[in-house]
Amino acid sequence: MQKQTDIAVSPEPPTERYSTSRRLGVVAVIATFGGLLFGYDTGVINGALAPLREQLGLTTFTEGLVTSILLVGAAIGASIGGQLSDRYGRRHNILMLAAVFAVGTFGCVLSPHWGVLAAFRFILGMAVGGASATVPVYLAEIAPVERRGSLVTRNELAIVSGQFAAFVINAIIYSIWGTKVLVNGVEVYQHPDIWRWMLIIAVLPAFALFFGMLRMPESPRWLFEHGREADALAVLRQVRDPERAQAEIDELRELVQEERESKIVRWSALSVGWMRRLVFVGIGIAMVQQLTGINSVMYYGTELLEKAGFTANVAIVANTVNGIVSVGGCIFGMSIMNRVNRRTMLMAGFIGTTTAHILIGLSAKLVPDSSAAKPVLIMIFVVLFVFIMQATAGPLAWLMLSEMFPLRFRGFAYGLSAFMGWMTNFVVTLSFPSLIAGVGIANTYFIFAALGVVALVFIATQVPETRGKSLEQIEADMISGHRR
Repeated sequence: MQKQTDIAVSPEPPTERYSTSRRLGVVAVIATFGGLLFGYDTGVINGALAPLREQLGLTTFTEGLVTSILLVGAAIGASIGGQLSDRYGRRHNILMLAAVFAVGTFGCVLSPHWGVLAAFRFILGMAVGGASATVPVYLAEIAPVERRGSLVTRNELAIVSGQFAAFVINAIIYSIWGTKVLVNGVEVYQHPDIWRWMLIIAVLPAFALFFGMLRMPESPRWLFEHGREADALAVLRQVRDPERAQAEIDELRELVQEERESKIVRWSALSVGWMRRLVFVGIGIAMVQQLTGINSVMYYGTELLEKAGFTANVAIVANTVNGIVSVGGCIFGMSIMNRVNRRTMLMAGFIGTTTAHILIGLSAKLVPDSSAAKPVLIMIFVVLFVFIMQATAGPLAWLMLSEMFPLRFRGFAYGLSAFMGWMTNFVVTLSFPSLIAGVGIANTYFIFAALGVVALVFIATQVPETRGKSLEQIEADMISGHRR
């Protein structure tokens, strides 16, 4: 049994100097441009589908493919990105991803055919997945224990802010250039290229991420793991008081030695019982987050509101409410993240989202289609679902995955979990339009509610508590068999 690590978490954490706290804040802001890109690139398709469908001649199948292929790329990007970040460093990986974001964006904007667009959406997806597997780990490894929750969840705030920005920019561009004219008796967009303007905006945060990360430090824990103890200590002294920086280095030294003795390396680690269980839990957390159906709303929210009864013009504007509520929910979650146990908050979140699913389903099933109240009720409960989700399970899943895994194994295990999460997202996104068309809004959300009950059982029986512990203490607890 491994002994407990040396650093105890006191009720009142050490006060950080202004300079170190400010430096930590700058690091978090720059790194979370990766989350902003993640959000914008996944959300922009929401309002771009209608003009895309017209100009590139999308069918129902090719529309679903163009939308969902980004998620396949994200799954592969998360898996590869996690391993690359273990090998070459978190900062190095983020710099590379910024370049891939820019290439993917330009490729999408210049696409002459839906096949070319799909190919570059796949490339863009690899960057999105790589960012999802790298940025939270980078933030978790550079943050002090008492601020880890709020700093890592800034990435989720950046994601939902990126989605909100996409919704708003889509609505503005659509309101200015989205007029239709009659050509040979057929209504067509007067400016059919408006979707290209929606997409090109993403290149700006890609440049900001690349040039910003050039001035950011590498993860101190990655540096230490790769034999660069002096560099690791120098980085920690940028974001900690000197005494605390030295204490963390001492703790790392002991744990890294024990990891090396236990030969924890990528796939071979799955032969170790506690590691296999931990990866199973990580995969489960990533999957149940996606099975809430949150991204069906973020990707198809406009179409969902149209099917609920709103007109197209009203739906695209009303969809921005989902973006506003996402940001508000995430800010609320961040405000309580460091004061509430992770498992408790996750359980409460899934109880809330499951209840919202049931209310959406009942509104769709019991309120007559002729009633003007029906689309309004459905929208209210969709907004309630989005708020609860983004205040709890949305940021908590990424945060807990960044905390749970051992240092030598972290990028690989996080990437594997994120891969399964993205593949689940792909299945939900690909099947959502067919479900809505085949069984209706009510039954679709009753299915989500049933999956929510399964998620609650999984969380209650399998998920460990990670709040208030250093990354090294969490690992020590996992090795010694303390699951809660």
